[in-house]
Amino acid sequence: MRARLVLPVALVVAISVAATACQSATGRDAAGPDKDGAPKAASAAVDYNPQPYDKVKDGGTYTTVGTFDDQGNPFNVNGTLTASRVWGWYNADAITYSPTGEVRYNPDYYSDVKVTVEGGNQKVVLTINPKATFNDGTPIDWTAIHATWKANNGSDKDFAASSTDGYDRITSVEQGENAKQAVLHFKGANASWPALFTTFLHPKAATVDNFNKAYVKQAHPEWGAGPYTVGTWDTHSGNITFVRNPKWWGKKGKLDKRVYVNLESTAAVNAFKNGQVDYTSAVDAESLKQIKGLKGTEIRSGGSPFEYSLNFNTKSPVLSEQAVRKAIVESVDRPQIAKIQFQGLDYQEPLPGSAVLYSFQKGYEDNVSAVLKYAPDEAKKTLDAAGWRPGADGIRVKNGKKLEVGYTLLGDDPLGKATAGAFAAMLKPAGIHLVVKKGDDADFAKTINERRFDLFLSGNRSMDPFGARYLCDFYCSDRDSNITGSGTPSLDEEIRAITGIADLGEQAAAVNKVEKKALRQYAFLPLFSGPSTYGVKKGLANVGATIFHTPLPETVGWEK
Repeated sequence: MRARLVLPVALVVAISVAATACQSATGRDAAGPDKDGAPKAASAAVDYNPQPYDKVKDGGTYTTVGTFDDQGNPFNVNGTLTASRVWGWYNADAITYSPTGEVRYNPDYYSDVKVTVEGGNQKVVLTINPKATFNDGTPIDWTAIHATWKANNGSDKDFAASSTDGYDRITSVEQGENAKQAVLHFKGANASWPALFTTFLHPKAATVDNFNKAYVKQAHPEWGAGPYTVGTWDTHSGNITFVRNPKWWGKKGKLDKRVYVNLESTAAVNAFKNGQVDYTSAVDAESLKQIKGLKGTEIRSGGSPFEYSLNFNTKSPVLSEQAVRKAIVESVDRPQIAKIQFQGLDYQEPLPGSAVLYSFQKGYEDNVSAVLKYAPDEAKKTLDAAGWRPGADGIRVKNGKKLEVGYTLLGDDPLGKATAGAFAAMLKPAGIHLVVKKGDDADFAKTINERRFDLFLSGNRSMDPFGARYLCDFYCSDRDSNITGSGTPSLDEEIRAITGIADLGEQAAAVNKVEKKALRQYAFLPLFSGPSTYGVKKGLANVGATIFHTPLPETVGWEK
């Protein structure tokens, strides 16, 4: 995942191209189709059996696949999506989002939130619930906010923080009227500030040594808080059981136990089929086929803040030339790629138009279609003008060198192979020879970190709705996370200025303007998204396809 590549845990990279190629069992779309039959907007549908607290019965166990990862601190650079999900079952869920991204403050932690901008600088006042207390008896107060800021703001490089973005714009965190109030001062404004304090660290966990090492293969329930705490953690098997927390001051958790069993993801479907787990992700058409129609289960499917894109390595010799990249973009038939991904499946979606905003979000524009055009005849003209001449075998030549471009394909998934074949067929008429280079899934990190590719298809899942926060991760020239290596210092400056816009609407407009500029480097081509689809035991409440929403742990359980 991208958190391992010096990226925020909120952006997660997917390895398998097949990961979103699953059937939409509900067949619903948030917007009606346009005249060509494709929906106008990505699905904002949710499917998670939302139930109010009093409709969920007391008791029962909820079991899924998962475990403590090597690094269980989600703020750490080596924190993973799994670590973040496990963390949320025994630590604060202070800020959550609606499915489409509206911010929700949890009154069990933040009893009041005030945001003002004076003289261009933002101030956030967090008033913390008087009852809020860590499990070791330490009050949750302004020091927890201060500790989280200090560990993540980059001022001390010894903290291996996942991302300093946003935290580095806070100039101070001080005590307010009393210890239960934190006052945050920002340099400029930061519209995405809620993403910084959705959860927080116990001050004892915010020393360098504890931040980097204390959560390695272990939990610290004494530093946690919430409706559940760690009951048992089997260091041999990796299995975890959470139980109700007797020190919790809010509504008690509905479940008796929340259990994670440590199984390989490939074993999850079989575990679901034999009743070992209550929920599993249908990552492809084959896994969906196996679980669809099972007695006592149902398929839940909805929209997803997920996107797969074709990345161009601008540092490779053949793709350092912008004309070659432009010709490739002009040769790629994006609707055809999407058709391959969803062939035979009951699912349609519009083509993604942005790396950071989704079409169900306010302010979204289709920046990709505005800049990157499918024009195979123009591709030939682009290469002609750049001095690439057709050879006797149809492959273009320049300065005695053939126009051969590598495409790195990891694993042996049939869908991945079909996609590679489609790219090769699309580039051939322009005189570009695509050389498919195969590797193992285990090579994923090396492939990206060391840029061992010319063209590479990978995906990202956004964990929060603040797209502008991640624009730099895709397009800034000085970011390791920008695996294309594209960008310019002047563009970097424009991108970074956007985070200082306080109004989310104005910020989205600025994102659209600068992203159109960034896309003209012809180094990044969004291709498709796909639904989130899950197999779930009937009666399980507040679990399934939620887009940006994470139901509070105390609300998860079984219907009465």
